[in-house]
Amino acid sequence: LEDQPGDVDRIGGRRVVHAVVVGLQLVVEGVGRERVGLAEQIVAGVPEVTKVGRRTGRAELDEHAEGVHYSEMDVDLKTSARSREAIIGDIRARLVVLPAVSNVGQPISHRLDHLLSGVRAQIALKVYGDDLDTLRGLAADLRTRLAKIPGVTDLQIEKQVLIPQIKIRVDYEQAARYGVAPGALLTSLEQMIEGERITQIVEGNRRFDLLVRLPESGRGLRELPDLLIETPGGHVPLSRLAAIEDGDGPNQVSRENARRRIVISANTDGRDMSKVIADIRAELAARPLPEGYFTALEGQFQAQEQAARLIALLALVSLTMIFLVLYSRYRSMALTAIIMGNIPLALVGSVIALWISGQPLSVAALVGFITLTGIATRNGILKISHYINLCAFEGEQFGDPMIVRGSLERLTPVLMTAL
Repeated sequence: LEDQPGDVDRIGGRRVVHAVVVGLQLVVEGVGRERVGLAEQIVAGVPEVTKVGRRTGRAELDEHAEGVHYSEMDVDLKTSARSREAIIGDIRARLVVLPAVSNVGQPISHRLDHLLSGVRAQIALKVYGDDLDTLRGLAADLRTRLAKIPGVTDLQIEKQVLIPQIKIRVDYEQAARYGVAPGALLTSLEQMIEGERITQIVEGNRRFDLLVRLPESGRGLRELPDLLIETPGGHVPLSRLAAIEDGDGPNQVSRENARRRIVISANTDGRDMSKVIADIRAELAARPLPEGYFTALEGQFQAQEQAARLIALLALVSLTMIFLVLYSRYRSMALTAIIMGNIPLALVGSVIALWISGQPLSVAALVGFITLTGIATRNGILKISHYINLCAFEGEQFGDPMIVRGSLERLTPVLMTAL
């Protein structure tokens, strides 16, 4: 049957096993059910692991419904001297013996990743195009290039492999000659080959769907050409209405925005996400794709970049309003500029502190910068207002002695509020 438009058309394929490890999600692909038990034993051998549990598949009505090819391992860890990165590295190193690709991440973050990009990974590089063979070739080339970028780990390509299929191609001229609508013919074939649910059998607390379809012996390559199809002129063999051939086809056809696509997913090993994304974008720009093919880079960083842009816009608005309020209070550009000059000096110290501690410039750090801006502005207002009061009400003359006195008198309140 020809593939029809849709989000994902799953036809079959290799066995896929997913696993969650105490806040870490392991995605192991290409292993059978017997290998899942081996994966459990391997993970249980990590010194920090205390318990290992597994569940296979999810209910059909679940928000994240999966078949029996999907397994999750819940692992409890105990405190140790090793860091989180060291434990994850140990798990990855132990799973190398399996013929599979592992994907490690947080369970909640994987849900968020799935909502943001449709992939349970921090970074999703989607390649769009029309020809599946070309997409697979481009994805393999991109995977090789991205593997050289520092900080990229758990790099894998969405599994699209060729599997045996029986293809039925409708002959529209013959179908019209016999008075059969192609859509009705395909629907009838789907009902006879895949089966149609006609009722439900209730047996105690259990319910079973009753399907009607051709027997296994009637759905083979040799039997289908002789399958009788009802037409206005009588029953005719299927071979007169369609071409039936044995061939290979993809195990799944994924589409997004009405275009075929294949996904390359990856995580980071602790390196700054913004630097990893910058390197990936530079690598993509270095070698353009063929005409008609393009890429889309999605993931957690999108939300971070949007939040950073919003914070930058709000910061500009806030600084403008602060300047206007200060000028309306002091009626002096010089005094307003002195107070506003505290802001960049305070931010310089914050940037140095981030560099010393090795922390990236994240959204949380930007929020801290905004808070620091308010504190620096308030401290400047305290000092300038006190200098003015000393000159206006205590007879001080503007000069070094007045500045030293005013600074010493405001040192304690500024330190108490700033610290």
